[in-house]
Formats: sequence, structure tokens, C-alpha cells
Amino acid sequence: MKTKKKLPECPVATTVSLIGSKWKLLILRNLIKRPWRFNELMRSLDGISQKVLTTSLRELQSDGIIYRKDYQCNPPKVEYGITDLGLHLQVLLDQMAAFGDYYKSQI
Repeated sequence: MKTKKKLPECPVATTVSLIGSKWKLLILRNLIKRPWRFNELMRSLDGISQKVLTTSLRELQSDGIIYRKDYQCNPPKVEYGITDLGLHLQVLLDQMAAFGDYYKSQI
């Protein structure tokens, strides 16, 4: 998790530094609904590479926004889900969805 010293002073810049990529927002959109396995996420995000998905998941996990649950079984089973901290982003994502719908209705 980042320390306060490493985060921008501006709260908007802080949020952008945590979730400001196209893929992170779409990953969060999915994980807010339910826990997902890696390959499910990969299939649901058309155009994302395995490397970008892996990196994005690691960064979100490191920042405390998502969790990774390893079931320690064979074959390996790992799930990703949203943390309580990450759930606070649901309002933001809902507002983004509402704006997207509004925008589409205006053009």
C-alpha cells in the first residue's frame, strides 16, 4: 500500500493514481459484482493482455482495493474480489455509468 507521502496532495490526483487506467476501472466494474477468477476476467475484458491484467491486479491488491484468495489446491484456484476499501469506489463507478448513459442519450 502506498504511504501518504507517496500520494499526490490533490484527492482527485490520488484517486487517478490508484484507479486511473482504462483496465483498472473495468476490472473494478467486474469485481464489485462478485469475485472472479483470472481467466474469467481475461475473457471478459476484450483486448487486455495477460501481462497488463496481471500487473493491474497486483497494483490494485498492493493498494488494498482488491484481494487475492489462493485456495491452495490442485489444479490451482485463485479468486480476486473487492475489499471493503474498494467497495467505496462503487459510488464513483455508478456515477461514471450514469454519465456514460447520459452522454450517449445526448449525442
